[in-house]
Amino acid sequence: MNHYETVFILNPVLSETQVKETVQKFEDYLVSKGAEMLHKEDWGLKKLAYTIQKKKSGFYHLFEFKAPGEVVAPFELEFRRDDSVMRYLTVKLDKHAAAWAEKRKSNLKSAK
Repeated sequence: MNHYETVFILNPVLSETQVKETVQKFEDYLVSKGAEMLHKEDWGLKKLAYTIQKKKSGFYHLFEFKAPGEVVAPFELEFRRDDSVMRYLTVKLDKHAAAWAEKRKSNLKSAK
């Protein structure tokens, strides 16, 4: 099982319940394919560096998960099929990036 991190941006015209439903749909998809969800973050509505689909902001979300390698391509296909997703990026974390992610999570917990 590989360690992955996915960040995706949802359309800013979605309501709060639509955003939650969309995030839950992608989380359920991963879990149904045998992935282990390690962490998820809602970064909220943020301004984009450049316009995407004539939008200047978007809802950012982060998933950190462990899954077999063959799960990632179908998972990204689900992003492409969903009109509410403006952009996504999935990266495989090596041991140094995974350690950094753990440090970031612990800093988030101590800040709360």
